[in-house]
Amino acid sequence: MFSRFAVYVVPDGVWGDFGAAWLGWDTRAGMPIEIADPLQNELTARPRKYGFHGTIKPPFRLADGATVEDVSAGLRDLCASFASVPMTSLQLAQIGPFFAMVVPDENAAIGAVAAECVQKLDVFRAPLNEKELARRRASKLTDRQEELLAAWGYPYVLDEFRFHLTLTGPVDAPETVTTRLREATAIPLQTPLSLDSLCVAGEDEAGRFHVIDRIPFGA
Repeated sequence: MFSRFAVYVVPDGVWGDFGAAWLGWDTRAGMPIEIADPLQNELTARPRKYGFHGTIKPPFRLADGATVEDVSAGLRDLCASFASVPMTSLQLAQIGPFFAMVVPDENAAIGAVAAECVQKLDVFRAPLNEKELARRRASKLTDRQEELLAAWGYPYVLDEFRFHLTLTGPVDAPETVTTRLREATAIPLQTPLSLDSLCVAGEDEAGRFHVIDRIPFGA
């Protein structure tokens, strides 16, 4: 059923409900949500299939002999030693051509969690094929990003990591979009968000991601 797997931060509660309604895909339930606003529908078309998430270990194909159960078991071992990270500096930001929620003050703490997952779970990742490599290299990577791509299958990990919860695809009118997003995030921003669990997610035949397993920290 699933061709690739990933380790994501998938908010639940108020933030999870907001993200699902905003993007039009609830990765927790594996179901679409209708978007009535044409602008919102256009803004979220590209990230919709991933659902509202923050990438910890980017999507990968399974290595020969590995199973998704192996990934979940490995992640469970890691999560047992992780402590909750309150995202006290959560804010809207533009990252290149798209918008996301970021956590500047907590990025290092979340980055440490991500680094553990990227490195310790890599035994379950199949090497990138030529098509996958070419797609990543189309972004004109730096020398350091090339090193990370070769080592870990993704150029934006370890010291290149920046945690974010994607809200849009590329935008042409940032000022208009900023206003729309500030309105949309005003209510969820009243609710504290913490990193206290990680999810194994799988990509279906249509390219949409589904939560397979949610693993709490310290369990």
